[in-house]
Amino acid sequence: MFFYPDYYCDRVTDITIDLLKENDIKGMILDVDNTLIDFNQNLLEGARQWVEQMKQVGIQCIILSNSNKAQKVKMVADILQIPYIYFATKPLKRGFEKARIQLGLENDKIAVVGDQIFTDIIGANRSQMFSILVNPIAKKDIWVTKLKRPVEELIVKSYVRKQKKKEE
Repeated sequence: MFFYPDYYCDRVTDITIDLLKENDIKGMILDVDNTLIDFNQNLLEGARQWVEQMKQVGIQCIILSNSNKAQKVKMVADILQIPYIYFATKPLKRGFEKARIQLGLENDKIAVVGDQIFTDIIGANRSQMFSILVNPIAKKDIWVTKLKRPVEELIVKSYVRKQKKKEE
């Protein structure tokens, strides 16, 4: 289904090198808000080390954020020492295409990681990239995201039920 991710886990740091290798992923597009940082701009514990591990095995990373706050996105990118694109207008394809060009990879070699179905997952699926949904780091969100969360939670519950049926 268009709204379902290819993979779902709790945090970005739960994404393993083995998972990426199994799916022939060579690069990752990472969301910022509530994926790498919380509302107060605190970096997710372990994120820096996780990105370093990815780099060490040759998996490239880039930030793609809908935020129009360039300084905030740049701050996270500088900490992680990876490139970034802000004001990406996800789920529109243009931001994903810019990131793909910077990574220098084909769409099917790229995973997109984010906490929102209506921006990250739909955009990844429309771009034919491997979509990974993570739970938001914190409950606190900007107002527009708060409006979408109840619907996203229903989609996640449906996804989890279908995954359990597959495993049975």
